[in-house]
Amino acid sequence: MEQERTAAAIAARERWGENPRAFVRTYGCQQNVADGEKIKGLLMEMGFGFTESAEEADFILFNTCAVREHAEDRVFGNVGALKNQKRRRPEVMIAVCGCMTEQSHVADRLKQSFPFVDIVFGTGAIHRLPGLMLEVLTQSKRAFLRGCQDEAQLEGLPIRRDGTSRAWVTAMVGCDNFCSYCIVPYVRGRERSREPGAILDECRGLIEAGYKEITLLGQNVNSYGKGLAGGVDFAGLLRELDKIPGDYRIRFMTSHPKDASEELFQVMAESEHIPHHIHLPFQSGNDRVLTEMNRRYTREKYLSLIKTARRLMPDITFTSDVIVGFPGETYEEFQDTLSLVREVEFSNLFTFIYSPRVGTKAASMPDPVSHEEKTKWFAELLRVQEEIAAKNCRALVGTKQRVLVESVNEKNGLLQGRTLGSLVVDFSGSPELVGEFAWVEVTEAKGWTLKGTEIKGGT
Repeated sequence: MEQERTAAAIAARERWGENPRAFVRTYGCQQNVADGEKIKGLLMEMGFGFTESAEEADFILFNTCAVREHAEDRVFGNVGALKNQKRRRPEVMIAVCGCMTEQSHVADRLKQSFPFVDIVFGTGAIHRLPGLMLEVLTQSKRAFLRGCQDEAQLEGLPIRRDGTSRAWVTAMVGCDNFCSYCIVPYVRGRERSREPGAILDECRGLIEAGYKEITLLGQNVNSYGKGLAGGVDFAGLLRELDKIPGDYRIRFMTSHPKDASEELFQVMAESEHIPHHIHLPFQSGNDRVLTEMNRRYTREKYLSLIKTARRLMPDITFTSDVIVGFPGETYEEFQDTLSLVREVEFSNLFTFIYSPRVGTKAASMPDPVSHEEKTKWFAELLRVQEEIAAKNCRALVGTKQRVLVESVNEKNGLLQGRTLGSLVVDFSGSPELVGEFAWVEVTEAKGWTLKGTEIKGGT
């Protein structure tokens, strides 16, 4: 692989000069973002700089998401828009990778209808990018590679991180759950966990480099450790990470309720560095729909997890995912989702109208409810959640929150930070605080947004 990177770098300079530039656009989830950082790391090692303009780039790459139809349509539109650029500058190289490309019908469409796309590769072939580029550069032919998974994908790849205070760390890849609506197991492959020592070393290095928040990633982090020697599970991994000295936070996503355990909540409760916040998708509040989704838990089981977590951590907050209008769902069953939302009182919800994915079981299920009707249900859910979020935010007025300052809000010039419960707070302060922790007193709640005042000198 090292020889391929070197040879590709030499070939790239011969084609584009000493300072080639790359444009990388990533769509979708945090795991895609982490993959994008590895892609940038490989390109950086090959001598590429980066640009935010595709028009200025010598190498253009789209790292795609397959979870929603809208995301796919957007990618095809953006790739199609490059046709004229390729005509004007034939030397530009265009690549498409990620979850979309692991679907045969998408890969075939890219091959047949987008002849100006030079490289198409899948989620397990990131480490092969230099070789694919070398093939195009030296043989003047298109390169296609999908379905390639080996351990080189998990370890040893360079990373060009997009942030300086928050970092993504992959704990595991793939998924064994096969929820009936989800394409992820088909495009990401089966579950594979990284060795705990490798994760600990990466996190330790990030903390020593000054990163303040590390998010562990996996399609289902709660199943971490299956297949590894040594019997380390996710709770055990968190316990070891928490021992690393320093001032930092450890978050994780995504948790599947079927594998969430009291031990996990106990570790969070006892931890020095893990916020009392968890993203725990429930998707539907109706047992029949959950069965059709192949979620493998019940409404009662989910609510019992919430109860257990609150017993161990009375201040814990929850966010979740919800699908509205799953095939065959009735309005009465949707009302069970609303009642669960009202009972739990999530701080935030990530809500979606069901989008059929080719190749999944749900895509062939009868779906008699119109999209127009589902949109009405969706609006009803949003109204309920907005009321709950506003109530939760009002309850924080007057409290003191330790926030990680992430940026300056371009609209109002205020600093923008995130609380332990992952709520955003705007407050006035010096830009030098960006990337650091600060204590803020919450002074105002407008809807589901917070404003505050910096507390000088901490608490």
